[in-house]
Amino acid sequence: MTRIVLPTDFSKNAWNAIIYAFSIFKDVECEFLILNAYQVGASGLTTKMGSANDTRLFRLMKEQSERELQEVLEKVVEIDTDPKHHFKTLSVADHLVNAIGKTVYNKEIDYIIMGTKGATGLKEVFMGSNTYKIINEIDFCPVIAVPEEYNVKDSIGDIVLATGYEHVFETYELHPLLKLTQLYNSEIWVTYAGNPEELTPQQIESKSTLEKHLKDTRYKFLEVEKGSSIQSSIQKTVEEHKGVDMVAMINYAHGFFEKLTREAVIKKVSFNTQVPFLVVHLFE
Repeated sequence: MTRIVLPTDFSKNAWNAIIYAFSIFKDVECEFLILNAYQVGASGLTTKMGSANDTRLFRLMKEQSERELQEVLEKVVEIDTDPKHHFKTLSVADHLVNAIGKTVYNKEIDYIIMGTKGATGLKEVFMGSNTYKIINEIDFCPVIAVPEEYNVKDSIGDIVLATGYEHVFETYELHPLLKLTQLYNSEIWVTYAGNPEELTPQQIESKSTLEKHLKDTRYKFLEVEKGSSIQSSIQKTVEEHKGVDMVAMINYAHGFFEKLTREAVIKKVSFNTQVPFLVVHLFE
């Protein structure tokens, strides 16, 4: 059974991500854990956890969290009648990252699917939002970030896999991505921003190994013009090809993803793609 955490703050974008999760995993045996995390005070619970738990404010927040989760659950069972889908709610008194991290670890979660805020969608992922914190700090579970304005489809078309060919992938590292492609026979567009004539021996080995791992999957290699930023290359690909329904990246130390985040956060380069974003971490 596939287990998926759906964090919610009861907002529109969180609900959109929930609907997206139900849609792409239709007819798949799944357990969905709808999670809400709450804190007392701007900095969370006080260090004296026991006394904080006794406060009236804590009890009120706990009751509100549980009540709103129940309302979400009632909406969920109305719209999702898939007999293979099972639902649980989790109300957790903790910081969001801690709450999700503990749940992922204890429940053996396969994916975290959550919304991003704002009309610019994925740009929010790299601007210090909760979604970016989850991607950055929970490095032991794939995350799918769903832009608020994304119109949920009932399938996944082409998937852009952005890579710098800086790592020789193992099969298990690609499993979260390949699982999605198998559900819809999606085509993977392996996208490299740079000159393919200047690949190092290690990059050539990485590309060759990747090709072997994708042999049972529809795929093609796509090189984009040298000198363009990673973000603009991906954004241009998504905008020019309306069949692209997801961008995927493998996050590993000192590699391609670090360059991406450095461009996006420090240099504040826009990243305005409007499709869901899958981040798979390298388990080192």
